[in-house]
Amino acid sequence: MGYLDDEIKRLEGIISTLDGRVRALETRQVGGSQKKTAEEIRMILIGPPGAGKGTQAPKIKEKFNCCHLVCQLACRPSGHMRYCRKQEKQKGATGDMLRSQVAKKTTLGREAKKIMEAGGLVSDDIVIGMIKEELDNNKECKGGFILDGFPRTVPQAEGLDKMLRERNQQLQHAVELKIDDQLLVSRITGRLVHPASGRSYHTTFNPPKKAMTDDITGEPLIQRSDDNAEALKKRLATYHKQTAPVVDYYRKTGIWQAIDAAQAPGQVWKSLQTIFDNDKAKAKSAGAGLLSKLSPRS
Repeated sequence: MGYLDDEIKRLEGIISTLDGRVRALETRQVGGSQKKTAEEIRMILIGPPGAGKGTQAPKIKEKFNCCHLVCQLACRPSGHMRYCRKQEKQKGATGDMLRSQVAKKTTLGREAKKIMEAGGLVSDDIVIGMIKEELDNNKECKGGFILDGFPRTVPQAEGLDKMLRERNQQLQHAVELKIDDQLLVSRITGRLVHPASGRSYHTTFNPPKKAMTDDITGEPLIQRSDDNAEALKKRLATYHKQTAPVVDYYRKTGIWQAIDAAQAPGQVWKSLQTIFDNDKAKAKSAGAGLLSKLSPRS
């Protein structure tokens, strides 16, 4: 057994040395002054408009030092870039991946622009290609990614999984923020927006200091034309019809988890942290199991 003990110690020493070298290279790659975390996140945020994705995603991004890829594909059916830019400005969607690729005039961005200007829909292959390009070239994606607004169909989910497999990666979480439609309607119909910044208020839950006036600039607030009850109910019906198969797909893969988004934002964040902590505990347990298999038996 002495030989086995020595061999195990030798292998453990090699692993420890290699781990140290990898960490040193990672630190050199991102720069010593930048924050680097050993954790990495690869997840999808699922939820209807107003569920709180825009509130929680920045917190996840800060925790993992990752990128937040927003796929605002809902504006595509108009087929007009002018309309999409208007929607983007109203929503403050500066992180919109598709618009970013168009603005940077990447190969896929130029292709997408031609399609949208012609009134067409950007294909799944192009969108997945854009995601891959972000993962390859966006420094923020070194710590992982949050996908928001994609996938919306099972074929899109399958295409995303295929692309990640080719990178020797896989999704860790598909988190759905669930909320009752009636509560969502009451939340959104009272929503007020400052168009220039994207700051939002609510007539009941988060009113501005002065009625219909932005707290910071003093400029007027607006209520979006599509933030009325009837329009919202139609959008939610479409959302549920579209999303149910995607949720079922991720439920079958075992990575889907739901959070009650009717809770206060702070409580929703605690629920997300619990999911992340459980994931970390599982990884640690798996590592301990592997070491136990290497350890000599008496």
